[in-house]
Amino acid sequence: MTQTQTDQARSTPASARFTVPAKHPMVTVLGSGDSLLRVIEKAFPATDIHVRGNEISATGDAAEVALIQRLFDEMMLVLRTGQPMTEDAVERSIAMLRESEGGAGAGSETPAEVLTQNILSNRGRTIRPKTLNQKRYVDAIDKHTIVFGIGPAGTGKTYLAMAKAVQALQSKQVNRIILTRPAVEAGERLGFLPGTLYEKIDPYLRPLYDALHDMLDPDSIPRLMAAGTIEVAPLAYMRGRTLNDAFIILDEAQNTNPEQMKMFLTRLGFDSKIVITGDVTQVDLPGGTRSGLRQVQEILEGVEDVHFSRLTSTDVVRHKLVGRIVDAYDRYDVRGDAAETRGGAADRGERRK
Repeated sequence: MTQTQTDQARSTPASARFTVPAKHPMVTVLGSGDSLLRVIEKAFPATDIHVRGNEISATGDAAEVALIQRLFDEMMLVLRTGQPMTEDAVERSIAMLRESEGGAGAGSETPAEVLTQNILSNRGRTIRPKTLNQKRYVDAIDKHTIVFGIGPAGTGKTYLAMAKAVQALQSKQVNRIILTRPAVEAGERLGFLPGTLYEKIDPYLRPLYDALHDMLDPDSIPRLMAAGTIEVAPLAYMRGRTLNDAFIILDEAQNTNPEQMKMFLTRLGFDSKIVITGDVTQVDLPGGTRSGLRQVQEILEGVEDVHFSRLTSTDVVRHKLVGRIVDAYDRYDVRGDAAETRGGAADRGERRK
């Protein structure tokens, strides 16, 4: 078939009907006040979607209609597990299906597989990946000894790693969890801050404590920490140790220098797993100091049993605006780099004159 014939086939009007089984109330498929239906209609503006009783019909471009059919199939698979569909889940399902259609996700996991993978349940709340890259990141933690989760704020890289750590502890795959961060002075030196050493470093480690409280019974955390089953400490406390039977997470790794990164990686002991998370666009190191997270990608890329998971703005699971903010900053940085390159070239031209 020629390209013209393919394009004509794709643009041929088509229609499809989807019947929702009687055991599923239509509100679970269409959303309260048809909120889910509106998300679908917004994503497929050129397609007519109609609902009559428990039957949904779509008419329009053949490729778009086929995508809508697949979307409803995936939604039903999720609903059959007892998990509700949300507007966010529908939007992410559409994005995954479009990626698959474009070839980027060929042979990859389906939206239902991504959205129904349970990592950890606590007090009626279940932690799951919400995007394809998040699922691949979680799967990589299962398969590899050292995993790097690199991406912007809000992509769940630290939260999911901690959920996997708690899961590993509860299933007795490891005997303890070690959570660490570099204590980079954000404009204040630790020595000038009031209180004991632990009170001084607490602000740096507080996000890790907060995530722990989401995943474990808060009353059990002090007991687990007193017993050494969970340790939360600054990176400097890792020097000289060998960490066996542990799930170790290094957070904010972009703020390590190359020597600290090497020191941390060589703490790995037997039957342990390391996850290193960070955002290379948010380095707080003093000027001229190279980020260990940036350098380690050049050193360890391709090394067996080491995996790099890269998350993007499309994996942001906070407010939708966060993803748009990340993209806007990326565009600004690209423009700044281009302007700097042009300025440097102009300066060199002046000097040659």
